[in-house]
Formats: sequence, C-alpha cells, structure tokens
Amino acid sequence: MMLRSRRFLLAAVCSTALFPVGAFAQTASGSPTAPVSALNAGLISIMKAGEQTPFLQRFQTLAPIVDQVFDLPRILRISVGSYWSGLPAAQQQKLQQVFRSFIIATYVANFQSYNGEVSSISPQTRSVGAEQVVTSLLAKPSGDSWRIDYVMGQATAGWKIQDILLDGTISRVAVQRSDFASLLSDGNATQLIASLEQKVSTLSAGAISS
Repeated sequence: MMLRSRRFLLAAVCSTALFPVGAFAQTASGSPTAPVSALNAGLISIMKAGEQTPFLQRFQTLAPIVDQVFDLPRILRISVGSYWSGLPAAQQQKLQQVFRSFIIATYVANFQSYNGEVSSISPQTRSVGAEQVVTSLLAKPSGDSWRIDYVMGQATAGWKIQDILLDGTISRVAVQRSDFASLLSDGNATQLIASLEQKVSTLSAGAISS
C-alpha cells in the first residue's frame, strides 16, 4: 500500500516550472498561487543539481521550501484520521518527523534530472468553501501534458498546500489515508512509523535517517 502512495505522490508532484529560486519571497504572500510557484522553483533547483549532487544536499535544499508551502501537520492528521487523537504525544511527534522526511525524500528521489519540463500556473483560482484550488499544467518537450490541482487553505502563516488533486479529482490525502489505515491501531502508530522510516531509507539509499 505504501508503494501505491509513493506512485500517487510521484504523479501528483510532477509539476515543474521555470521560476527563479527566490520566487516565493518575490511573490505576494497573500496569493494562493505563491506556494505552488515556490514548490516549482525548488523542484527545478534540485533537478538541475542532478544526481551528481549528494542526496542529503538536495534534501536540505528542498526541505525549507516544503516546510513553507505545505501544511504538513494538517495533512498528516487527516491522513491518520480518527486514530490521531488516541496516539501518545511521543508517537505524534515522531510521525510528524518521519512523514516530513518521507515527503521530501520522495520528491528528491523522483526529481533527479532536468529534461526541459515546463509548467504553467493559472492566475485564476476556483473557490471550494474556504479553500482555493490552483491549477498547474505540466508540459513535456514531447508534447505530453497533464493537469494537477493544488488545494490551498489559509494557515497562520498564509496560504498553504493542503492537498493535491490528480486530474482535478483524485485526492492524494484520501489515497494516503487509505494506505495508512492498515498500519494503524488504537493508540499505536509503530507500524506506520517503521514503514515510513523504511521508505525514507530506501528512497535516499541510506542518506537520510529519520
């Protein structure tokens, strides 16, 4: 099940754009499109760095961007579901740590070279309740393209990515919640933590320890 989650994440995050690395700082913090621009810029940076750059270095380059643009605590709570409130504080903290590493390591492992990919971000967003959906279209030099929608929500620090919709409908958080369910029990996330730790180790070839 965790493999399915990784495949979904890979498909959903394949959105890259030719933005300068400092794009987020230069974009109005009040815009829901700003975090998507920042993510694209970070991905371009690590793609151009390539596999000749140590995994840990690329991980450290992308980590602060992921922290800034994703609402990871919220995403994790929803992915864990009703089990979250029953977990000991120490397990909640460990899950947050290893989940963050898993997300970053998955990006780094799957964006290792730049081959001319370009994406466009629609300046127009659509409202879904209190959230805004930002649409990004990825185009490859071959002419193939696909659409990714980012669900943006207001957090204390401004707009954050709260979910990713592949083909405009399939929620990555919902898929992740389904995958996590078999690894959770009341008051115990040991299996999920171990599974995520193993994934991080595999993705990074042992360069990252959670």
